Amino acid sequence: MTPVSENPLQPPWLNAPPVEKYPFEESHDLRVGPKLHPALDGLLPYIGLWRGRGKGGFPTIEDFDYAQEIRISHDGRPFLHYESRAWILDEQSRPVRPAGREVGWWRPVLVDGRATDELEAVLTTPTGVMELHLGKRTGTQVEFATDAVVRTPTAKEVTGGHRLFGIVEGALLYAQEMAAMGHGLSPHLSARLVRVGG
Repeated sequence: MTPVSENPLQPPWLNAPPVEKYPFEESHDLRVGPKLHPALDGLLPYIGLWRGRGKGGFPTIEDFDYAQEIRISHDGRPFLHYESRAWILDEQSRPVRPAGREVGWWRPVLVDGRATDELEAVLTTPTGVMELHLGKRTGTQVEFATDAVVRTPTAKEVTGGHRLFGIVEGALLYAQEMAAMGHGLSPHLSARLVRVGG
């Protein structure tokens, strides 16, 4: 029998010792964790844990109220990690059920190692939609528009989107338009979130 070390079908890591937890810190709080990459200085106001409420709708569905939590964090490299989770609220602001979730990354475009005001973002949902956004930062405002949408065969027919984010009096405000289900860009979500961490 061929020893494991000489068998090309048995890589050396197969019997290696267990790996400890991920050793690098990611933080939404600039007071702790890694140093912010200089390319992210213009996006610094967005880093944090945000929570608030909003209103949603679309031509194919009834309007709804929702609550949302967004975490924007970094790990010292020149991009931000974006994670959003929302839940539907009833007329008394009680949670009804989980709603939309997204994860992704915002990344400033670098030229000669320096950040420009141009941005790229990739956002994915558990419902099978991945959007590539191109955008721009103007002061504390960020605007994105879809450059491409990729969907799984069973995902809802989403064909485009537009998002506008802003930091206004310390709060995170945004409005989102969506093109889907045969409808062109239409208002879909808008919310105001306050910083609860970071």
